[in-house]
Amino acid sequence: MNSAHSAPNPPAVTRVSDTEWQAVDDGLAVGRADASQRPDGRLFVSIDAWQDTVFDRLATALLADLPAPLHTVADEGDHDTLAAWRRAGFTAARRERAYLVPTDPQATGLGTALPPEGVTILPAGLAEEGPLRALERVIHDEVEAGAGWPAIPAQVLPRPAGTLVVDPTKYAVACQGDRYVGLIRVTPPRRPRIGLIAVRAELHRRGIARALLAHALDALHRGGTATAWAEVTETDTAATALLEGVGARRAGSTLELVHR
Repeated sequence: MNSAHSAPNPPAVTRVSDTEWQAVDDGLAVGRADASQRPDGRLFVSIDAWQDTVFDRLATALLADLPAPLHTVADEGDHDTLAAWRRAGFTAARRERAYLVPTDPQATGLGTALPPEGVTILPAGLAEEGPLRALERVIHDEVEAGAGWPAIPAQVLPRPAGTLVVDPTKYAVACQGDRYVGLIRVTPPRRPRIGLIAVRAELHRRGIARALLAHALDALHRGGTATAWAEVTETDTAATALLEGVGARRAGSTLELVHR
C-alpha cells in the first residue's frame, strides 16, 4: 500500500456480496475487501487497496457490516499495512514466526533420529483414511482442552458439519502397533510446508515428533528439495525448540490482529 498518495475524493464503497466489498472512484474500481470465516469460527478480513483513503473507507465498511471480533493477518515487515489496520482499531493478538528448515540430514543432525521402541513411521500416502481421521479428531480434542486453536498456527480444524477433511498423501504417521499415535503433514509442491506435527498427549516427550520430522525432511531431501517452510506461534516453545534445534532459520514473521 502506498501511504504517500491518497484519493482526491472519498471513494464509494459497495457491498457486492455477503463476503465482498468494492471501492469505486470516478467509475473505476480502486480497492476491494473480503471476509471469510475459518472453520474454528473466527472471521478473517482482508483489504486490497493502494491508497490510504481507499483502505480506510473499506475498513469502515467492514466494521459497520460485520460482527466483532474481526481478525486479519499482516507481514510484520509491512509497516504501511500494519499502520492502516491499526488506524481502523485493530490490535496485535499474536505473532507467528516463519522458518526455513533445511532437509539435508547433515545439516539437521536428524540422520539418527529414530522413533522409540515399538513405534514405526508409515510414509505419506500409506495411512488409512479412517484411522488417520480418528487420530486428527483425538488431536483436535486435546488441543481444544488445552491451548485452543487460536494459539496454534498450523491447524487441524473441523469443517462446519463437524467432520475432518484429511488427505493421506500429505501425512506420514507414527504407529504404535496398529494404533496411529502421531502425524506430520507436509504440503507440496514448489515450497513444501510443514503444516503440522502432532503426537497424542500421553506420548509426548518420547522423541516421536522428532522422528516424524526426520522422516519428512529426509523424504524431501531425497526428492531434491533443499528447504521446507514452517510457521510457529512465538509462544509455542516446544515447536520453536524443535525447529531451531535442527538448524531452521528465521525468515520473517506475521501478526494476527483483532478488532473486538
